[in-house]
Amino acid sequence: MHVRRRTGLFLVTFTVLGVALSGIAGAGVAHAGPRHDRPDATVSTDGRADFASVQAAIDAAPAGAVEPWVIAVRPGEYRELVKVPATKPFLTLVGTGRRAQDVVIAYDNANGTPKPDGSGPYGTSGSASVTLDGADFTARNLTFANLFDEAAHPEITNRQAVAVLTRADRLVFDGVRFLGNQDTLYVNSSSAAVVARAYFRDCYVEGDVDFIFGRATAVFEGGEVRSLTRGSTTNNGYVTAPSTMIDNPYGFLFTRVRFTSDAPAGTVFLGRPWHPSNDPNAIGQVLVRDSWIGDHVGAVAWSDFSGGWSWRDARFAEHHNRGPGALLTADRPQLTPAEAAPFTVQAYLTGTDGWSPETRRR
Repeated sequence: MHVRRRTGLFLVTFTVLGVALSGIAGAGVAHAGPRHDRPDATVSTDGRADFASVQAAIDAAPAGAVEPWVIAVRPGEYRELVKVPATKPFLTLVGTGRRAQDVVIAYDNANGTPKPDGSGPYGTSGSASVTLDGADFTARNLTFANLFDEAAHPEITNRQAVAVLTRADRLVFDGVRFLGNQDTLYVNSSSAAVVARAYFRDCYVEGDVDFIFGRATAVFEGGEVRSLTRGSTTNNGYVTAPSTMIDNPYGFLFTRVRFTSDAPAGTVFLGRPWHPSNDPNAIGQVLVRDSWIGDHVGAVAWSDFSGGWSWRDARFAEHHNRGPGALLTADRPQLTPAEAAPFTVQAYLTGTDGWSPETRRR
């Protein structure tokens, strides 16, 4: 392994097996751009690296770090559960393949999957292939997946199967793929009283039911959000299920994203409001702006949640979208330019600490 200490403000380039990225980093605050010339640890399935598993490399990373610890993951499929504890901040995972598809970190637990020790099922949070509790985490150029096979397990009726669960603050995902079906990407925080932020640049997220959900503040800039068909002629699922707390003005922002699907026209909803444990203070916020929407989204883009929670009481809106599914109807709330102006990438992410990841456009 290779360890380098870095201080101050600097401009550097990180290059590892063909992956070259550059940016500005400062001590104490994570940006999307901190990297250096060699990784601190390497992972490979062929035994020719520092570690044979991603988790082993994470376990070896220093606790309480104040600068990035870079783990280079070589091409291959890593079938393992990965957990980044709160004691391991500033971890960076970089896939060294030519494409994000070349490095896959995956597992296949679902909510209803029985635990081996007989203590019951995993539950939704416990189903996550990857769990992120360490702040200032960054991932680039790789794939996170939950490979739970619904058709192969008809005995499991609770099919929520999370690819990634985030509970930490200041997270960056750059050119990352998230694969699953129900509940693919769970962007949350450590508690209802805590706001956690995550930035997704040029990422690909796929799923069917509530596959981007939680109470975190999350920005999706560029990339693709793909709704998988469930074979229905009327309802093929929901893209989002936010549970943004009422005192947080910023939930999910999608800007310059492509919303795609092979589902029939008008059978997918942009979202529905999730109220965990029927919490009345979970008032979901979603804004889809300056994006392209396919015809899988129909004249009614939002849906009620079970338990009597109306989408009209949530904070759902669109602005300046295009595409065959970017319809203007009474059931598609639109912000005026003046109303949309405050809802920028920077506004969602800055917070009280002035966090400013390297974004395409501020």
